[in-house]
Amino acid sequence: MKNMTCIVCPFGCKLQVRPLDVDGMEFDIKGNKCPKGLDYAVKELRNPTRVITSTVKIKYAHLNRLPVRTSEAIAKNLMFKCMKKLDFVEVKSPVKAGDVIIRDILGTGINIIATRSM
Repeated sequence: MKNMTCIVCPFGCKLQVRPLDVDGMEFDIKGNKCPKGLDYAVKELRNPTRVITSTVKIKYAHLNRLPVRTSEAIAKNLMFKCMKKLDFVEVKSPVKAGDVIIRDILGTGINIIATRSM
């Protein structure tokens, strides 16, 4: 049995998850107060994803780092590869919030976008 806390809504339900098969793809989930908890637990167990927030170097701006994020959640197992790639990125000012800094990072179809104008 695995214990999780659902982070989808403010309830923060304490979920108890028990795998129902050897592959670990079917689960018995208890403790959720709404259907969102079921969806969250299944997604988190089958294919966990995270939105990455970070910074990249920027030239000709009043600051030397530009805040960026993934346009949507990326597979958790790709987080460190993505961060490593961001280490070598340098953009030039001007940049507007929402501008695509890297298109299709790691072949995922997910973009890295600026979260601030500079």
